[in-house]
Amino acid sequence: MRIAIAQIIHESNTFAPHTTPLSDFRIRRGAEIVQFYSGAHNEVTGFLEGATKYGFEAVPTFCANATPSGTVQAAAFDWLADELVNQLKAAGDIDGILLSLHGAFVAENFANADAEFARRVRVAFGPKMPIVLTHDPHSSVGEAVVQNVDALVIYKTNPHIDQRERGLQAASILSGMLRGEVKPTMAYRALPMMINIVHQHTSSPPLRDLWRELTTLEQQPGVLATSMSLCYQYSDVPTMGNVVVVVTNNNQAQADAIADDLAAKLWGLREELAVHIPDVAGAVTTAMNAPAGPFVIVDIGDNVGGGSAADSTFLLAELLRQNADGWVVTLADPASVQACASAGIGATLTLQVGGKTDDMHGVPITVTGKVKCLHDGKFEERAARHGGVRWGDQGLSALLELQPNLGKQASYILLTTHRAAPMSLHQLQSVGIEPTYMKILTVKAAIAWKAAYEPIMSGFVIADTAGATQVNPRRWVYRHTRKGLWGLEGW
Repeated sequence: MRIAIAQIIHESNTFAPHTTPLSDFRIRRGAEIVQFYSGAHNEVTGFLEGATKYGFEAVPTFCANATPSGTVQAAAFDWLADELVNQLKAAGDIDGILLSLHGAFVAENFANADAEFARRVRVAFGPKMPIVLTHDPHSSVGEAVVQNVDALVIYKTNPHIDQRERGLQAASILSGMLRGEVKPTMAYRALPMMINIVHQHTSSPPLRDLWRELTTLEQQPGVLATSMSLCYQYSDVPTMGNVVVVVTNNNQAQADAIADDLAAKLWGLREELAVHIPDVAGAVTTAMNAPAGPFVIVDIGDNVGGGSAADSTFLLAELLRQNADGWVVTLADPASVQACASAGIGATLTLQVGGKTDDMHGVPITVTGKVKCLHDGKFEERAARHGGVRWGDQGLSALLELQPNLGKQASYILLTTHRAAPMSLHQLQSVGIEPTYMKILTVKAAIAWKAAYEPIMSGFVIADTAGATQVNPRRWVYRHTRKGLWGLEGW
């Protein structure tokens, strides 16, 4: 059995002010895919490991990934779609396809780009080619996706630390199909609701027990996969909203019954899903009054994993205004990195940092500090963390140490060339910061940071910051989502 492996991942924020070009995507083919994903915790890792576990030959073909950002340019989508099909065809005689798509890819020419990727693969290889697909739970799963694949498997954790396991699960389903042991039947239910991202941590109430039930259901005879998508609220598309997908072995009635029950339970939780978070000043005050560090402030309006700018200065300005100490702020600011590099380690200089990408994330803040470290930005994360990637790269980076007042602890601004989500403590440790020594750690994220930071933090607070990923949907104008969608209407 020869099974082709492919992946295209992009989380597209339609409210972000800039579109995403093809040059933002990192392309890998063939042996390069094996090299990059071996030893990682991504679904592609699971696909590859499935070859040994389930006795097939894995044929890695094409992987394309870009950091979450704005709507993808039409030319970029067209090239990616063509290359996906061409590379799959170049694999020669194949018996099945394991395909990893994000589920929230929006292009200028296709609102549900993932459905179009799946459709083109189906058209290219015909109705009899077994295709099993994986998705991120921050997805806008349209029925068109389900219609073009044999089975859909969605991650069950947020932060996403089970991607490798979902890849193995998809490989199990596909190999079972090829052995004649499995004939997938799917039930798809789209709910008229949008669960806000602040409630999408799968280990916290009120959704924790429902997430656990998904795993329990998969122990039942005949159940191949049970999945929920909690949606991606920053994509203004018709398919945005919560979805349940159930895959059974040749038993449509079983799939329908489980999907109906899960959908009813999810809908029944909506009264417990109200959102109450403090403003920036309140969040900083809470962190400063915490009895012990490190205490985390979540800059949710500048969630890098949701497509934001990574250079918001609202929290930095407030930390300085309240004279906080012992804090760390990370900003994507290539110009400031170059200024630090030119000055050299040990130099003291005054810079305007952050707030340079657009007018949504604050204004540049003037700071004076010492260049403590210059680093190439590359680091390794071996544990299972959100995104499942082993090798991190935030580009040339500079650590600026702000001189404290007498009796105060030094604070740091980590300046990076590339936008980088806070998925690993090695992002800080690689430049010489020991997170456990700090009083306040700030993260530009929503949920993704928790896998790395929860083990060392004393507590956290979410700040209702402005930006491309601000959580109050009333601040946006949704033109394409379904009317009456719960979570948009009752904020």
